[in-house]
Amino acid sequence: MTDKRDIRRHKKRISIRFGIDEPNRVAFTEDISITGMFIKTPNIVPPNTKIRIMFELAGGHKVEVEARVMWAKKVPQNLFHLVKKSGMGVRFLRFDAGEDLFQRYFERIGVES
Repeated sequence: MTDKRDIRRHKKRISIRFGIDEPNRVAFTEDISITGMFIKTPNIVPPNTKIRIMFELAGGHKVEVEARVMWAKKVPQNLFHLVKKSGMGVRFLRFDAGEDLFQRYFERIGVES
């Protein structure tokens, strides 16, 4: 099956915090693009839910973004590490902090790939 996305995604593991009202859950990204990311987590929220995401880039620069869950796949806890796409795909809606830093970071990882 071919990937239907026009936006290039990069395999990148970044520690993030996310949540509906407060970013109080910890997870990791599996891949990231300029418009969204895949969050590997057993703590999914339903599609179409808006969530808050916070993470730090090199140098301790903070990025805060509002995103919408586009799809989610819940996997039983005992199978979580065995299933490749267990978590949720999100699309960025609005940056509250660090948008310029994130864009520069994304350009840099695109060159490294």
